[in-house]
Amino acid sequence: MVDIVFVILAIFAIGGGLGMILFAQPMYSALSLIVCLVALGGVFALLSAPFLFMVQIILYAGAIITLLLFIIMFLNIKDDNLPDEPNKITTIFVGGVLLIPFNILILKAFNTLPSKPMHILGKDFGDIQSFGIELFRGWLVPFELISMLLLAALVGAVVYARKGSVDG
Repeated sequence: MVDIVFVILAIFAIGGGLGMILFAQPMYSALSLIVCLVALGGVFALLSAPFLFMVQIILYAGAIITLLLFIIMFLNIKDDNLPDEPNKITTIFVGGVLLIPFNILILKAFNTLPSKPMHILGKDFGDIQSFGIELFRGWLVPFELISMLLLAALVGAVVYARKGSVDG
């Protein structure tokens, strides 16, 4: 049963990823990203990682995508402003073909790894308390610096959008 659910989630994740690069409208691409992130959250749930599942759903598929959709709607991108991409499908196909040797290399590397016995993880695996202690003891400064960087990027996007609407 777990394998069937994994395959279904994988199909949704791949479909969402393809939708992100194939849709011309940014809004549809963002909605495809939501499908992909929710499917990845489901994979985390299958891996018995409830904290990562909740972070994926609440933080990424919820808050970050809401912010992204807000910015897309704020910019009010019209079809006339989108670039003309006549060879988009061909470019995506050629990029996929060029990645095949890299994928073969990764598969060969996985096949050369020594076989280890699989065992059930302990009860405290994925525990929020141990994660929080590690995050706020050793990674507090990088965590806060990245949050300030994201805030600066958001302010920069709003300022850039305002300049375009005033000049145009």
